[in-house]
Amino acid sequence: MISWTAMKKDELERQYSPSRWSHRMAADDVIKAHVKALKEGTDHARSLAQTLLNVPYGEGEGEKLDAYIPTTSSLDVPLVIYLHGGYWQFLSKEESGFMAVPLMDKGVVVVAVGYDIAPRGNMDLMVSQVRRSVVSVVQQYSHISGLYLCGHSAGAHLAAMVLSTDWSQYSIMPEIKGAFLVSGIYDLLPILSTYVNEPLKMTEEVAIRNSPSKLIPQVKLSSSSCQIVVAIAENDSPEFRKQSEDYYNTLKATGLNVTLEDVSNTDHFSIIEQLVDEDYHLTKLLLKMMGKR
Repeated sequence: MISWTAMKKDELERQYSPSRWSHRMAADDVIKAHVKALKEGTDHARSLAQTLLNVPYGEGEGEKLDAYIPTTSSLDVPLVIYLHGGYWQFLSKEESGFMAVPLMDKGVVVVAVGYDIAPRGNMDLMVSQVRRSVVSVVQQYSHISGLYLCGHSAGAHLAAMVLSTDWSQYSIMPEIKGAFLVSGIYDLLPILSTYVNEPLKMTEEVAIRNSPSKLIPQVKLSSSSCQIVVAIAENDSPEFRKQSEDYYNTLKATGLNVTLEDVSNTDHFSIIEQLVDEDYHLTKLLLKMMGKR
């Protein structure tokens, strides 16, 4: 495949426009269907679960999270933090509870984290926010048996940045047992010249310090015991697929516990939407990671 550095701007933009690679429907329609699916799934989860909504994890207006709590008598429950996608400029925690239903049925707490999307928030702020949200969750839910991360697209990037955290700068060091990184971006340099960066306004310096692919040594230090799953959709664009494959290969070469899941018959959107289904491959894999299958 041609290197992104040799691509013309219009081809680079096509590669980083996930909706143009779906085989299910037109680009605009796939995004509308995606938002509808996530919102309906979240509404369904809220109708079934005991919820704690808009819990602050910081002082900022956007620094809030939603918790979906299972009915269980157990004091030791696993907890999954979900970080939403939307290219750091779209979606919110209001559409991020959709995956809670099959997990709550198995006694798992799900926390959907909000963060200040662009243009209100910049990349440094968003990374700081999700890191602080993890610290806050660990402090509030001290009885959890295991902490897990799940992020989709931009959320997978943010989850990977959490794995790259130097926790010595924080009050605690969370022990993250597992991370599901779904159709993410791990090197931000290719998107600097695309439409994606228009609201973000990242410089090369900002992109480099917020690229998980450049922070592998810190992952080794902070997350050496974490089980990492890098998942890609069969119908993700070649450049998106390359991002996941390269990140996986770099993590594996460092000796980290990482697997690559290439999910057939999915696109960039359906790969995460199907987490509402307890029989979906990634749902079963996530539950197995937590010892719940």
